[in-house]
Amino acid sequence: MTAQNYLWILFAVIVIGFLVVDLGYFNRNPHKIGAKSALIQSIFWIALSVCFAFLILAFLGKDMFAQFMSAYLTEKMLSVDNLFVIMLIFSFFNLDEKYHHKVLFWGILGAVVFRGIFITVGAVVIHQFYWVLYVFGVLLIYTGIKLFADKKEEHADFENSHVVRLARKFLRFTPSPHNGKFIAKENGKWYFTLLFMIMILVETTDVIFAVDSIPAAFSISQSPFIVFTSNIFAVMGLRALFFLVENILHKFHHLQKGLSFILIFIGLKMLGGIVGIHISSIMSLVVILSALGLSLILSVIFPKKI
Repeated sequence: MTAQNYLWILFAVIVIGFLVVDLGYFNRNPHKIGAKSALIQSIFWIALSVCFAFLILAFLGKDMFAQFMSAYLTEKMLSVDNLFVIMLIFSFFNLDEKYHHKVLFWGILGAVVFRGIFITVGAVVIHQFYWVLYVFGVLLIYTGIKLFADKKEEHADFENSHVVRLARKFLRFTPSPHNGKFIAKENGKWYFTLLFMIMILVETTDVIFAVDSIPAAFSISQSPFIVFTSNIFAVMGLRALFFLVENILHKFHHLQKGLSFILIFIGLKMLGGIVGIHISSIMSLVVILSALGLSLILSVIFPKKI
């Protein structure tokens, strides 16, 4: 077997192992995740991702390492953007904090499955039709420009969203969370609970964000191994990051503009191939790190006006 195959096995063991341990042991009962626990988990997943990146450096070379880190950081920034929408969903439905973890767990499990499907399909399409990458480039530039001026607060009426209306058309719902259950029995009839509705919205949100993140990852690297592992490592740390930053996320308001710049840069890099302009993976990583760092610094220097 090749070194990449061994890394695939290690990656699968890590992801499946921690999903099982997380659900089966640490979070068997609904409870609020404290700031200290969230901090420890966030540091753990970031450290684990960086360790995996250095294994890629050791066995697959610096170019693959740079591709992994660039895709990971881009997905991480998109995940932070995703967190904002999830917070709006929880706030809109006034979801009890002790149920946040359960919704996020199943949401992330769904994200792993859906991204696996999207990445597999994307890899096959790109292998057959390489020009699709240029379509991705245009899509990323458009998304980056649109994201620059986007205000998510304007889209916070989830009660009247197409997803909620479609779900209520075909499924029977009860407004009660029923102690964290997704399905419950009332007056002899089975109902889906409010918690299940919220999970549908979280899953849908992730699918929408995947439409941006997966083309971005494929524009950085055409290796399904790099695209999938970087995406999933970023997503796996999403829950802990949610509990860590839910009260301070609004302070880093320039992150969205930094992400906008990164998406436009990646799109232009992809289109540059048409005219023979090539930007190395190392240089791309430097640009992405610089944009991330600058957006954080500007958020601190120029805080959001309340």
